[in-house]
Amino acid sequence: MAYPSLRQLKLGVTFGAAFVVSSYASAQAPVYDANGGNDLEQRIAVLERIVKSRTEMQHRLQAQLDNMQNEVDELRGAVEVNTNELEKVLERQRELYLEIDKRVEALKQNGVTSSTGNAVSSSVSASGATPSQALQQGTQQGEEEAYNSAVNLILKSREYDKAIPAFQSFIERFPNSEYAPNSHYWLGQLLFNKQQWAEASEQFNTVVTRFTDSSKRADALLKLGVIAERTGNINQAKQLFQQVVDEYPNSSATRLASSRLNNL
Repeated sequence: MAYPSLRQLKLGVTFGAAFVVSSYASAQAPVYDANGGNDLEQRIAVLERIVKSRTEMQHRLQAQLDNMQNEVDELRGAVEVNTNELEKVLERQRELYLEIDKRVEALKQNGVTSSTGNAVSSSVSASGATPSQALQQGTQQGEEEAYNSAVNLILKSREYDKAIPAFQSFIERFPNSEYAPNSHYWLGQLLFNKQQWAEASEQFNTVVTRFTDSSKRADALLKLGVIAERTGNINQAKQLFQQVVDEYPNSSATRLASSRLNNL
C-alpha cells in the first residue's frame, strides 16, 4: 500500500482550508438584487427629495409674486391719488389766475371804487354758471372727495375693513363715475384678501364686463383666474390666464398669468 508523500498531504490540507474559507465567505456575503434594487431605491429617494424641494421653492416664489402684485396695486393706487391731487392743484391755480386777471381788468375799466362789485359780477357772468351747473360741480367735488377718502383708507391709514364699506358706498352713490371701474377693482381686491371668493369675483367680473376700456381689466381677469385656481376650477383658471396673455401681451398681468399657466 502506497502512502501519500508529505508534499501531497500539504497540498490536500491547503485545498481543504481554501474550500472552507470560500464556503464561509459565500455564506456571509450580502445578497444583491440582480437588477440593482438597492441602487434604484436610493435614486428614487433622491429624486423625490429634489421634486419636493422644487415644489416648495415654486410655492415660495408664487407667494412672493402675489405679494409683489399687491404692492404694485398699492403703488398704482398711490400714483392715481397723487395724479388726481395734482390735477386739482393745477385746476385751482388756473382758476386763481383767471380771477386775478378779471380783477385787474375790472380795476382798469371802472377804477378802484367800483372794482369789487364789478369783479364779482364779471366772475359770475364769465363762468356762466347756472344753479344746476353749480350743483353738478358740487357733486363732482363730492365724488372726488369720496373716492380719495376710500383710497386713502387703503394706502395711508391701511384701515382695510373700513375701506370695504367706503367703496361700497361710493359705488352706490356714483355708479357711473369715472372712478367706478377702479372702485370695483379695489373692492374686489379687499374682498380677495379676505378670501371672500364669490364677492370678490362679482366685483372683478363687473370690471371685465362693464368697463372693457379700463386699465384695471387685465388685472381683474388675472384675479379671476387666481380665484378659479384656488377654488379648484383649474380649467377655468387656464382659460382666464390665457385670455390675459392673448388680450394684454405687453402688460405686467401677462407675466404673472404666464407664470401661473406654467405651474398648472
